[in-house]
Amino acid sequence: MCLAIPGRVVEFLEGNGGQLALVDVVGVRRRINIGLLEGVDLQIGDHILIHVGFAMSKVDEKEAALALSMLQMMGEAFDEELQAVADSSIE
Repeated sequence: MCLAIPGRVVEFLEGNGGQLALVDVVGVRRRINIGLLEGVDLQIGDHILIHVGFAMSKVDEKEAALALSMLQMMGEAFDEELQAVADSSIE
């Protein structure tokens, strides 16, 4: 399964052929390669979906919030499942 994490473009960075941007991902800023979005009108403040350090697509704010919400739900379910396994006893 491939997960894409939403982020917001904060700044376009010099170098690397103009293919890097500083992106805010849940309050943490990361350098992301935006080269796959060549030809997309990408502006500071735009939301993107990121997979392993690469911007995969531009999305609107609502879609970014939905993606983040789904990831948070998956994380909670995963944490609950891990806790259930830890609390179980197989004899």
